Amino acid sequence: MAISPTDLITNADGSIYHLNLRPDDIADTIITVGDPERVEKVSKYFDSIEFKINKREFVTHTGYVGKKRLSVISSGIGTDNIEILMNELDALANIDLVTRTPYANHKSLNIIRLGTSGSLQKDIPLESIVVSKLGIGFDSLGFFYHSQDNEIAESVKQYFQLDFLPYANTGSESLFALLMNDSPHNWVGGNTVTCPGFYAPQGRVLRYHPKIVNLLEKFNTFKQDNLVLTNLEMETAGYYLMGKVLGHEVLSISAIVASRMTNEFAPNAEKTVDNLIQQALEKLTK
Repeated sequence: MAISPTDLITNADGSIYHLNLRPDDIADTIITVGDPERVEKVSKYFDSIEFKINKREFVTHTGYVGKKRLSVISSGIGTDNIEILMNELDALANIDLVTRTPYANHKSLNIIRLGTSGSLQKDIPLESIVVSKLGIGFDSLGFFYHSQDNEIAESVKQYFQLDFLPYANTGSESLFALLMNDSPHNWVGGNTVTCPGFYAPQGRVLRYHPKIVNLLEKFNTFKQDNLVLTNLEMETAGYYLMGKVLGHEVLSISAIVASRMTNEFAPNAEKTVDNLIQQALEKLTK
């Protein structure tokens, strides 16, 4: 049965609604970044670029590093944008946009997020790289999709005394193994908290009294068996949830530009991100 034109929206030129992309415009391996200006900071390391387009916060460059075809796409901030990005990438890979019917054979994309984050543990210093094994979402996206069954979400709910159940999903084991193989000493596996905002939801206090007092300390001291929370950001859990729902290999990698427990910010955050980009590209194209 064909998918409704109000469920799967396309533009007049046949491209997918928000991303403004056609199926041939994307590679099977896709790097995602939050900041639209960071797309060019990735694609400048491509040997050639065959395609560029931008619509809203979604900027896409597709090209080659050697014989490896890659796309880099910006998402903007937050899991609401990730939900749009992941659904539309999946539609490009797995739905005939003309007939509006899914293909018989499912295609799994490799999607690697390169972002920035703040560490929650003192033994993860500035300029570290956290490769997320697990993403725990404190936002509401998990209420609308089936999440993995595990005990972490319930433990987090009880520990933080939340009125809602967070969601928790693991990233791609195959991509984790690929990216962590022969990795530099400052690359570490971690468990990432995804927050629905940058300020109070991440324990920042400006000109207000936070509803949850000592939130950072709670993040820092949570422990289940040997699992601790390593870093804070705003997208990873959404990626991992949608990756599980749609059947794609997804991995989130974060450059640590803030140490939340020592109140330090990286003096050269852009250099840290650039190093991450170069190292990730080398591993993905080797």
